Amino acid sequence: MPEFAPYALDTRGERMDALEQYFREAARELREPGAALDADPDAVHRFLHLPAVRLQQHMLTPARFARHDDVLPSFVPAEASCAEWILAAEWLAYGDPGMTLASPGPALSTVVLRALADEAQQDWFFGRTSDWPTWAFFALTEPEKGSAATELTARLDADPSGDGWVLNGEKMYIGNGAHARVGVVFCRRAPGPWGIEAVMVDTGDPGFHAETLPLIGLRGARISRLRFDGMRIPPERVLGRHRPRSRRGLQGALQAMLWFRPSVAAFALGVGRAACDYVLAQRPALAGAGRAEVDTMIDRLNRLRRLLRDVAAEIDAGSPNTFRVSGVKMRAARLAEDATLLAARLLGPASLVEHPWLDKVYRDVRAFEFMEGTGNIHRRGVFQGLLRDDYFTSRDRDVRPGRVAEGVV
Repeated sequence: MPEFAPYALDTRGERMDALEQYFREAARELREPGAALDADPDAVHRFLHLPAVRLQQHMLTPARFARHDDVLPSFVPAEASCAEWILAAEWLAYGDPGMTLASPGPALSTVVLRALADEAQQDWFFGRTSDWPTWAFFALTEPEKGSAATELTARLDADPSGDGWVLNGEKMYIGNGAHARVGVVFCRRAPGPWGIEAVMVDTGDPGFHAETLPLIGLRGARISRLRFDGMRIPPERVLGRHRPRSRRGLQGALQAMLWFRPSVAAFALGVGRAACDYVLAQRPALAGAGRAEVDTMIDRLNRLRRLLRDVAAEIDAGSPNTFRVSGVKMRAARLAEDATLLAARLLGPASLVEHPWLDKVYRDVRAFEFMEGTGNIHRRGVFQGLLRDDYFTSRDRDVRPGRVAEGVV
């Protein structure tokens, strides 16, 4: 296991410094379990006692449902802000991204629940995900449609009995789908964007079918295919049923993607930093052009880190810039791949054979390109932001006029 090289902590207050220090220490526990998970994706059950495995459930659960025990220190927040969660995500991925995605908890569904659910619906969902260990899924992506929310084909039809709804359709590439107890499914009740609904499902109900897909990287995510065959959905499980149609399903999907795209960027950032540290741990005497390349990569990752935290702060402030969110996710996925490519080259032609950890992350980081939208989708988002002159902030233009392209190029 490589040593963790010291990185300068950002000066964002004592509480964030304490959190970062805790996440850094917790991440140390994940390397060896991550290797076990790569060999057996279900091996996560052997590591449920680790504090790092508890973090996702605790931080993504509303405070009133959070479990208070002695596993995590009291300063680790439940119902974390976006800035707090990306800090955790970065360090957990530095330890092992597969272990992070394999950990129990409400996952992406938490944002949809927090945005759309009434109190009774939150009780139903978080009451279940608070049981340890319980996994949940977020099902938006469909075969041949990807995650284009407005092109959904899964149907929500009125139950012939006149009481509730019936769900039919397929979902693809759903994390932990075949192992979850509950989930949120996006489906179409009527044509048009306002005909999209988000419903809560219990995987123990009749009509639910799931299978885990074979993967060569990030195997801990246990990506699954789901099928719903006449699954009955009671009226009270339609999220946002108390809201107008324009503020229900589609809005929940967009909010979830907005909140979690920085998370994927944080995962990629953590692995990219880990790859650089691994090279320096394996080649402490590295000098010349090779050392300069590593230093340049670390500098690029640190610039991305600042941009990522700015984006998260904008989301927490209620004024997210969707174009910058696209830019930071796209850039992070690219840098993580570049960092592993650089590590493989500097450690020699047989590096992926001689360094099993590097071989693993070399495969893992390819998944970040496809999570929460591919690079081409986000390039279009950045381009639209530049056309509308909405991408850069006044600080970009006034304080750093010579570096306005940071995060885009």
